[in-house]
Amino acid sequence: MTSIGLHERFMQDPVSVRLGNLASNLSRIASCLERPGLLDAALAVIDESKHFIEWTGPEATPDVQPELVRLQVELARWQLRNNKLQAEEAARKELASTARRHAEQVLNWSGLLG
Repeated sequence: MTSIGLHERFMQDPVSVRLGNLASNLSRIASCLERPGLLDAALAVIDESKHFIEWTGPEATPDVQPELVRLQVELARWQLRNNKLQAEEAARKELASTARRHAEQVLNWSGLLG
């Protein structure tokens, strides 16, 4: 799916579902980081997640907006750690754990859990 197609499809959902999709992406990042050879896939999902934040942020609640900005900056930092992640399994595991924590947080922001 092209970036434009993804954007159009993504924006059809309410903010809560978009945040749920972001949480799912963060879990996917963690899963990819825990498996040898899937670092490139993790980096692709990180990039997609940054877009999800950019597209959702303006419509998120005012208390969630700054948190999304912080998360987007953190995702950019993860991308910059690419060389370290390729070389160090411990760094990948630590980042996977962080991604899972963020996934839980974003899922809570979504309100989808009730």
